[in-house]
Amino acid sequence: MKTNRLSPQDQTLLLHLRQNARISVSDLARQLNLSRSTVQNRIARLEASGAIRGYSVELGGEYAASQVEAHVSIKVLQKLTARTNRALEAISQVSQLYSVSGEYDLIAIVQAQSLEELSAVLDQIGNLEGVERTNSAVVLETRFRR
Repeated sequence: MKTNRLSPQDQTLLLHLRQNARISVSDLARQLNLSRSTVQNRIARLEASGAIRGYSVELGGEYAASQVEAHVSIKVLQKLTARTNRALEAISQVSQLYSVSGEYDLIAIVQAQSLEELSAVLDQIGNLEGVERTNSAVVLETRFRR
């Protein structure tokens, strides 16, 4: 793939994979009206180009509903940004980490199994070397997610 532009078929393929990354190549081929080998080749090309970086698990059902989530804004000492990023990546409850503009440098999405666990993780984040301060917002309800 020479450009970052995707064909309409590749965009549709990505949509199907985002909805169900475990869908079989045969089912994809049927839904896209393409041959199985064409779909396999497109997926391989999307992976090689970096358009598809990997596949992941999306939590569901009662387990997902029982999770407590918080968005944690983090102010970091600039000299220790890389170290802080690595430390945050090592905390299993941090599911996503964004570098942002504004007063804070990072936003971490934290998912825990209870308020007590969330509180412990927030303390752990606040005590990391390089973290100047944090500000947390607990998610009360997810209205929609795409």
